[in-house]
Amino acid sequence: MRLNYDLDTSQNVIRSYDRGHIVLNEGQVIRQSVVVLPDRLITDWPPQRFEDLTAAHFEQLLTWEPEIVLLGTGAQQRFPHPRLTRSLLERGIGVEVMATDAACRTYAIIMSEGRRVAAALLMI
Repeated sequence: MRLNYDLDTSQNVIRSYDRGHIVLNEGQVIRQSVVVLPDRLITDWPPQRFEDLTAAHFEQLLTWEPEIVLLGTGAQQRFPHPRLTRSLLERGIGVEVMATDAACRTYAIIMSEGRRVAAALLMI
C-alpha cells in the first residue's frame, strides 16, 4: 500500500509497504527488519522473525528514548511475552503491538503529531 503524506523531508517517512519490503523517504527500499524513528533509521535491528525477538532487542530501543514503540509483527498481529517488553514499560514507554502494515500507518500519524515514536518493524 502506498501512503501519501506531505511532511517535513528531514524526518523519516514511510512512503509505502508491501510483502517483503518498506519504502522510506525518497525511495529507499528496506528488505529486512528495521527501526524507524523520525530522526534515525536502524537498518541492522537483528530480529528477522517474530520468534527471534528477545528482551535485548527491546532494551536496545531505550537508546533512542522513544515515548512510544510500535511493534510491527509481520503479516499478522502477534503479542510477545510481557517479559520481553518489560524494560520499556518500566520506563513509562508505551508499547503498541500490531501487524506491520498497521504499524506503518500508525507511525505516520504519530510522527506527524510531533511525538517521539519508534516503529520496530518485522517484514510482512
